[in-house]
Amino acid sequence: MPLPRNPYARLFAIPGATAFTLGNLIARLPMGMFSVSAVIMISGARGSYALAGAVTATGLAATAVVAPWTARLVDRHGQARVAVPATAIAALGSLSLLLCVRYGAPDWTLFASYAATATTPNTGGMSRARWAHLLKGDAAAVHTANSFEQAADELCFMLGPVLAAFLCAALFPQAGTLTGVVLLLTGVLLFAAQRATEPPPQGRTESSAAAPSPLRAPGMPALLVVFLATGAVFGSLEVVTIAFADAQGHKAAAGAILALQAAGSCAAGLVYGAAKPHGPLVRRHLLCGASMAALMTLPLLAVTVTGSLVVLAAALLVAGMATAPTMVTGMTLVQHRTPEGRLNEGMTLAVTGLLGGIACGAAGGGWAVERLGPAAGYWVPVIAACAALLLSGLAQPLSSARACATSTPRHRPPRSRNVSGEA
Repeated sequence: MPLPRNPYARLFAIPGATAFTLGNLIARLPMGMFSVSAVIMISGARGSYALAGAVTATGLAATAVVAPWTARLVDRHGQARVAVPATAIAALGSLSLLLCVRYGAPDWTLFASYAATATTPNTGGMSRARWAHLLKGDAAAVHTANSFEQAADELCFMLGPVLAAFLCAALFPQAGTLTGVVLLLTGVLLFAAQRATEPPPQGRTESSAAAPSPLRAPGMPALLVVFLATGAVFGSLEVVTIAFADAQGHKAAAGAILALQAAGSCAAGLVYGAAKPHGPLVRRHLLCGASMAALMTLPLLAVTVTGSLVVLAAALLVAGMATAPTMVTGMTLVQHRTPEGRLNEGMTLAVTGLLGGIACGAAGGGWAVERLGPAAGYWVPVIAACAALLLSGLAQPLSSARACATSTPRHRPPRSRNVSGEA
């Protein structure tokens, strides 16, 4: 039977691929809902955005600590066995937050409840791990799958906040959190039920115990720092755009403007996935990073030259087109550099670095807006993107040297230029 020529059709011609993808998308949509819902719910009931921000920041910090541990358990014991109970604990944390806010519990209970949601498994990472397992040895197909997953991330983080804000405003303040819990549980259960496509668990074998932590793998620490800087681009861009729209008297338009940036990234991710990758992967990552740094100057030019929200929206749409390819190549590098049997952990570390960068970027963007003004705040994502490019360029020689010095073929499959794109 001839395979479809469309690269995405080829992906979903694999038995079980459509089923696990649908479940994963349902589970992933709430990731863009929970923080917005929590801020609306807490600020509305307690009258404090500072408290709401502190609660969500605590949840982010807890996730940075717990998520790699959860991912390690997923690699060791299997996705279904770990993801379902971990999701149940996270769902109970969200429901506890809802009840504590609703019935006026002390402030410390809000922090404790939201911290419990840190056990939420990295659903995007688990989906990428399934593709890596199903498409082993097919670099072009893995590239397409990673591009699709990045586009799905952008779509979910574009629709999630809009859906959460609508539900909280149209129904009741707790509606966004409650809907997110239902979607998360339903999606994870559907995803976990697709056992035929699940990567085999590694268990505590002698080889897995001897395999180095992803943090110690050649090239990984430097790559995680690049993810940190990339996250700062996203975090600062969001805060500065909201502040600029507010200064123009159209704060409500900020969501739609940011959605255009995510839409540009989503579309670019799909187009990039359909294209055949050329050249070494590290070179592609550098080129994508350079494109992101260059295009991030467009929003700065838009606000300093025109001061128009319409022009800014168009600039963000174009600027967003470089972020998905950068993330796709970065995640593919993570897959190649993570020791065998630790893939979920490696990708979760990358997401943790990204989230840490988002938090730092949001803080930096807020500082710049308060002291320099909303328009000048757009220098922060430009600087962050340039830093990501510089760090990526500096990391490559060091990573190559460490790989040559510490490579252990017994635990890592041999690399080839055809498979990984790295020399």
